Amino acid sequence: MKKIGYFTGSATMLALPMLASADFLGGDGSGGEFGGLLAAILDFSNTVLIPFIIGIGFLVFVWGMFQFFIAGGSNDEAKEKGKSLMIYATLGFVLIIVFWGIVNLLVSSIGGGGDTVENIPTGPTL
Repeated sequence: MKKIGYFTGSATMLALPMLASADFLGGDGSGGEFGGLLAAILDFSNTVLIPFIIGIGFLVFVWGMFQFFIAGGSNDEAKEKGKSLMIYATLGFVLIIVFWGIVNLLVSSIGGGGDTVENIPTGPTL
């Protein structure tokens, strides 16, 4: 419990000067070098890392289905292993989607993700 207090106190002491400084993010609000780095990390995780992990989770889920339905046939141990793989893959999907939501929240809060779609087709006006 003491270690948690040390960690929280240290993190607070490190964050206070940044929170108190009105010019921490640079005068233009772009975040300077730190903001650019943070935006690059969040963009990488949002466009490459999380979809890759979701793909791996899907393959694990399919492998669990294969073990449960096909390879498990009359073998109860293989069925149980396939069932647990499917459950873990489903829990992984939920956690990844929650993480993706947090990343998108961070991206939108630092001003990223403001891309607009051009040439959106519109319907007839009445």
